[in-house]
Amino acid sequence: MSVYAIAQLWIHDPATYGRYLERFMDVFRKYKGRVLAADESPAVFEGPWDGDKIVVLSFPDEASFRDWAESPEYQEIAKDRKAGAKSVIVMAHGIAAREDQAKK
Repeated sequence: MSVYAIAQLWIHDPATYGRYLERFMDVFRKYKGRVLAADESPAVFEGPWDGDKIVVLSFPDEASFRDWAESPEYQEIAKDRKAGAKSVIVMAHGIAAREDQAKK
């Protein structure tokens, strides 16, 4: 079942983070994910949030997410993301996956 990677970013070195962005899609398109949202000015509806950007990625399953996130190609470009931004990244299972688990 689908999983989603949700990233909140605080960009402190735009040039270094920009290098990551320049190479991101070349690596990402090799895997089974889709970019659902990438917003540098998201609307905050409730609670405090002082981030600079939010990104939501979709993958058909957890294995696909891990194939991408743990790949040598992604790990190489992620060095620039980590050097240029503080990030909080979570993986969430889609609702259908939880419904399937509840039936077992």
